Amino acid sequence: AEFAHCPNLTIIDTPGFVLKAKKGEPENTPQEILSMVKSLASPPHRILLFLQQSSVEWCSSLWLDSIREIDPTFRRTVIVVSKFDNRLKEFSDRWEVDRYLSASGYLGETTRPFFVALPKDRSTVSNDEFRRQISQVDSEVLGHLHDGIKGGYDEEKFKPYIGFCSLREYLESELQKRYKEAAPATLALLEQRCSEVNIELERLDSKIQATSDVSHLRKSAMMHAASISNQVGVLIDGAADPAPEQWGKTTEEERSESGIGSWPGVTVDIKPANAILRLYGGAAFERVMHEFRCAAYSIECPPVSREKVANILLAHAGRGGGRGVAEAAAEIARTAARSWLAPLLDTACDRLAFVLGNLFDIAIERNRSRESEYGRKTGDMEGYVGFHAALRHAYNSIIKDLAKQCKQLVRHHLDSVTSPYSQVFYENDFHGSFGSSANSYFRHNQASAGSIWFELSDCGQVSHDERMRDQENIPPENNARQKTPGKGTEARDVHRESQMTVPETPSPDQPCDGVKVDVGPRKRIARIGNRNPEQLMKVHNGGSLLFGNGDCGSRSAYTEICSLAAQHFARIREVLVERSVTSTLNSGFLTPCRDRLVVELGLDLFAVNDEKFMDM
Repeated sequence: AEFAHCPNLTIIDTPGFVLKAKKGEPENTPQEILSMVKSLASPPHRILLFLQQSSVEWCSSLWLDSIREIDPTFRRTVIVVSKFDNRLKEFSDRWEVDRYLSASGYLGETTRPFFVALPKDRSTVSNDEFRRQISQVDSEVLGHLHDGIKGGYDEEKFKPYIGFCSLREYLESELQKRYKEAAPATLALLEQRCSEVNIELERLDSKIQATSDVSHLRKSAMMHAASISNQVGVLIDGAADPAPEQWGKTTEEERSESGIGSWPGVTVDIKPANAILRLYGGAAFERVMHEFRCAAYSIECPPVSREKVANILLAHAGRGGGRGVAEAAAEIARTAARSWLAPLLDTACDRLAFVLGNLFDIAIERNRSRESEYGRKTGDMEGYVGFHAALRHAYNSIIKDLAKQCKQLVRHHLDSVTSPYSQVFYENDFHGSFGSSANSYFRHNQASAGSIWFELSDCGQVSHDERMRDQENIPPENNARQKTPGKGTEARDVHRESQMTVPETPSPDQPCDGVKVDVGPRKRIARIGNRNPEQLMKVHNGGSLLFGNGDCGSRSAYTEICSLAAQHFARIREVLVERSVTSTLNSGFLTPCRDRLVVELGLDLFAVNDEKFMDM
C-alpha cells in the first residue's frame, strides 16, 4: 500500500495452515505452506498477525507452536481470534469469559489476544456502510458481554482487546510506533545515500574534466592494464572465481570453439582426464598438455614400403662403414617423426593459445567483481570503448606472438632430436628400455662392415645350397699368404695387414651378431683379393647376393629395420614429449603471461605519442 503522505506498508497474506492436502493438491501441501510462512515471517522487522477461529481451544491450537518457533516470546506477534460472536453463546458466568479471554497458561502474562467479529452480510456495500456495520457488530458483542453474561466481565482488563475497532487502533498505533523507532536509522540511510550520490557526481565531474588530461588518462589506463595483467597471472596460478561452471569450458567445447577440432593424424578419440569438467586458466592449460601427451603416445611409427627401405639402406651401405641398418632405421624414424609429430606440436600450441586467449574476458570479470567487492577502482576506464578494444587487441596479439614463438621452439627441438647428429638413439636408457633384441641389432650394425648383404624383398635372398657354394669358394684364413715363422719384420707387417675376419653372407632370418671387421681401403682390397672372380662379379653386378629369389626368411632384414625404426620413433617421441616440449611450452606460454604481460601491454599501448594515445 503506497500513498504520497505516509510511509509505504507491505501486507503479505499467506495461505492458511492445513493438516491434510485437499483433493487434487500435492500430498506435501501442508509442509510447503508451513515452510513458506516460516520463510516470510523470519525477517525481524515484520509484524506477524496470527488469525485463529474462536471454535479452536487454546490447548488444541497446533499452529501456535509453529509461531513460537519463529517468535518465541510473541514480541512481534498479534494474535486475533475471529468469529467471536459465535463463541459468546457458550458463556454464562463471568469466570468462564475471563478465563477464555486471558488464555491463561498458553500465551503468557504479557500477551493479550484480540477478539473480533465481522458482519454477517456479505453483499457488496460502500466503504462507509461497511465501517458502520463493523461498529454495529462491535457494539453488539460488547453489549452481550456486559448484559448477557452473569456478572459481566473484567472490562478494565479485556475491553481494549475486544472488537474490530480496538484491533484497528492497536495496529495503527503499533505501525506509528515502529515508524518512529525506524526514523533515525532511515534518516541516516538517506543522508548516506545523498553523500554517496554527491561523491559519485564529483567523480563523474572529475572524469569529464579528465577526458582532456592526457597524463591522467595515461595513469588510469596503465593502472587498468596492470590490474588485468595481474588477474591473468592469478588465473594461470589457479583460481575458482569467477565461477568455472559459467566461465570454464570442457575439452569438447575447447575443440569446437577454437575451430581446431581433433588432433591431426590421431584416429582414436582422445579423452584426457577431467575432459567433462569446465576449466579455465592453469587447469585448462595442464589438461591440454595432458591431452597432447595422450595424442602423441597414440601415434606409432607408420609402415614403410620395401622400396623406401631399400633406397635408404643401400644408399647408406654404399658409403661404407658398419652402421647401415642402424642408420637406415634411424633415418626412417626421423622422417616419420618430422612428418607425424610436427602437426601435433602446432596443434598443441594453437590449443594452448586458445586457452590463454579466453583468460582476457575472465580477467575482466574477475577485476570487475574485485572492484565492486572492495569498493575501489584501479583506473576508472569505464566508457572508453576504444581503449578497451585496443587493450583486447594488444592482448590477443601477444598471445598469437607467443604461439608463433613456441611453434618455432618446439620445431627446433623436433629438428634437434631428429638430426642425424643426435645421440638420442645411443643413450644407455634406450638400451635398457627396449631389451636385448635391440642391443643385438645395435651391436651388429655398429660392428659389421657387411651391411650390404641384407634381403629387402619379400622372399629370402640366397638359397641354402648357394650359400654353401659361396662358403666353399672362400679359402680358409690360415691359407692366406703362408709364411715361415720368424722371416723378418717386413713379412710380419704384410702378414698382419692381410690378416682379417670377413663375415659370411648372412641369412635373411639370421642376424650376424658379433662379427669383427677391420675397416679400411687397403684391408677391403686385400680381402676382396681372396674371393674368386665369380663372386666378385656377383658383388659388383648386384647378383644373387643382393636380391635373390629364394624362399622367404622367418625374419628378413626388412622386418628388422621396420622393428628398429619403430623403436627409434618411440625414443624420439619419448624424448620430445617428456624432456623438451613440456618444459618449452610451459616456459614459452606461462612465464611471459605471468611475468612480462604488463610490460608487453605497456609497450604496445603506451609507447606512443599523445595524439595516438588520445585516439583510443
